[in-house]
Amino acid sequence: MDSTWLVLLSLALGLVVGAGFVWLLYSAASRSHRATEIVNPTVPDGVDQVLEALPTAGIVVDPSNNVVRASAGAYSLGLVWNAALSQPRLVELVDEVRRTGEPVAEDLELARSSLGDATVQLTVRVARLGSRYILLLADDRTEAVRLEQVRRDFVANISHELKTPIGAISVLAEALASAPDDGEQVRHFAARLTGEAARLGRLTQDIIDLSKLQAAEIVPHAERVSIDDVVAAAIDQNRVLADSRGIELASGKRSRAAVFGDENVLTTAVHNLISNAVRYSPENTRVGIGTRLNDGVVEISVTDQGPGIPPEDQDRVFERFYRVDQARSRATGGTGLGLSIVKHAVQNHGGEVRVWSQPGRGSTFTIRLPEAEGPTSEPQAPDESDRPSETAMTQGERPI
Repeated sequence: MDSTWLVLLSLALGLVVGAGFVWLLYSAASRSHRATEIVNPTVPDGVDQVLEALPTAGIVVDPSNNVVRASAGAYSLGLVWNAALSQPRLVELVDEVRRTGEPVAEDLELARSSLGDATVQLTVRVARLGSRYILLLADDRTEAVRLEQVRRDFVANISHELKTPIGAISVLAEALASAPDDGEQVRHFAARLTGEAARLGRLTQDIIDLSKLQAAEIVPHAERVSIDDVVAAAIDQNRVLADSRGIELASGKRSRAAVFGDENVLTTAVHNLISNAVRYSPENTRVGIGTRLNDGVVEISVTDQGPGIPPEDQDRVFERFYRVDQARSRATGGTGLGLSIVKHAVQNHGGEVRVWSQPGRGSTFTIRLPEAEGPTSEPQAPDESDRPSETAMTQGERPI
């Protein structure tokens, strides 16, 4: 009898121990499942595919404000860091939507990162995604805002630039009307009037040229263009101005290089560089114009002996109406658009323009264009002719 009880007791203890072991396994599995849900939460079907297809930045956050899904754009804009929203304002918007249940939209200017002062302009929209998650969409409007600011500045600058010659023409016309019998005064005012009209004409033409270049990202009807012909034409256009100031235009040997593009546009670009060099050079000095081939790239360099450009201004000289020295630029008759025209003309031809300058040592502007492939109309010159001669450089060949 005792042995029977012992057997029954043993069986009961075994059942209890087994049930406890099963319960422990179930509890461990449940905890593991909950941990998996926390680490890899389940978002509504299709969200991943939508985030991948979005042109804007997309972020999904859970009830603890952990970022559970984010598009590549969200990371590139610096909105996500260490699986969390990096911007406090974004966290505030998410909390507001979670509290009210209503979607919100807001335009924000946010720091791109803590490493610099660069900012991004965003239109942010936040709304619920199911019962647990919040969806945040951010549209990058940085470039659109920049272009709008450029447009406003351009309109303001044009208005300012046009006031000067128009006002001068009005005053000179009144002076002419008040001195009809004084021949000397009439001639003086007439000469001034002609000068202001010419300045107004140059400004108007530069505005038209720049507008055309900005409207076309590439040259619509490109043809094979001889760089030697472009440089020769640009030099001829500046010959009278250079002679009037005693400035020698020294050109190097013919490069026999060719590019695909618009000959008139390229001639205008080189003409503007030479014109700037002549206007800013002291009288009785020399402006060097050289061309060379460099590993499939055609380089046209214009070197002057002018006052040079301070380092802080060199990145801005290609902006519209930007002048290093306002008074000097107006005294030389510049419109403030020449270098901007050069930049856009060269970019439309798939090239770039560089500047090297030091105050007191002059400047070198270099246009770099891809060489046209295929046979040329003239035989290739020896290697020496691919580089500007020493007479083309006023102070030796400068770094570009």
